[in-house]
Amino acid sequence: MTDIAAVPEIPLSIDHLHNVMLDAVSDGVYIVDLNRRILFWNKAAEEMTGRIAGDVLGAVCSQGALQHVDETGHCLCENGCPLLESMRSETSQETHLYLLHKEGHRIRVRVRVRPLYDEFGNLIGSVEVFRDDSEHQMLLERIQALEKESMIDSLTGLANRRYFDWAINSCLAKHERFGMTFGVLLLDVDHFKKFNDTYGHATGDDVLRVVGRTLANNCRASDTPVRWGGEEFAVLCEQANPEALRGAAERLHMLIDRSEVEHPDGGLSVTVSVGGCIVQKGDDMQSLMQRADKMLYAAKQAGRDCIRMCSTEGRGSV
Repeated sequence: MTDIAAVPEIPLSIDHLHNVMLDAVSDGVYIVDLNRRILFWNKAAEEMTGRIAGDVLGAVCSQGALQHVDETGHCLCENGCPLLESMRSETSQETHLYLLHKEGHRIRVRVRVRPLYDEFGNLIGSVEVFRDDSEHQMLLERIQALEKESMIDSLTGLANRRYFDWAINSCLAKHERFGMTFGVLLLDVDHFKKFNDTYGHATGDDVLRVVGRTLANNCRASDTPVRWGGEEFAVLCEQANPEALRGAAERLHMLIDRSEVEHPDGGLSVTVSVGGCIVQKGDDMQSLMQRADKMLYAAKQAGRDCIRMCSTEGRGSV
């Protein structure tokens, strides 16, 4: 047996111990000073954002590390920063927002912020703790199961049209038998050909991946985002009424608009046109998708980067 007394002591500072402990937690944690310069960035923050500590330490968080936006797409770094509000009011803050992953897509997170004080009670900064608050984990598990059935689009990682056909027919059967309501969104990447022609097909592929990841990370677990074909995507929204479907369309439209594709010339912005409709009595897959496609065409005709929804009477609406 080893003599405990003979084991040399290993010096371990309190600061180092704290860092080790924070690196062991599953939530993202980072600490800023009074000027919002990042002083600490734990392992979970690296995993959730794709940004290693060396990329962000010493930088002002408002200069691009996370670029928090709220549900409306408002940039919180400019006005409404939880870290800044916490330090100004010296109170804890808790909210939901969307951070920007290094690969360009948005992720919904739950954020808790509290002010930090030194041993004399002086305010010295703030700490933010955040965790993935999306329902995409259940979606990812479902997608992994689908990989065995050749129902995954290899480029974006979303389900493909084959799976969508099965899912929508299942919903149509539930609608006919139980009256379950649901809706469909069609999204088309605006001016996609220009990305390929100007920056090359590799960048075009990156655009599709960013849109796919944004959909995967921000749809409900009960929704089904798919790559419909080419630069088009579709989302099957179960248990959705017209108001809920419009809300989903507005949220996804905003999040894609606030995402970006990395490129040597700088971050490239991506926008989408969106058309959507709710199932109606007597619908089959063809009639439902034709109405959604008609609304998508209306959005393109209106100048793109907008949403057009079909009313319950079948008339188009803004």
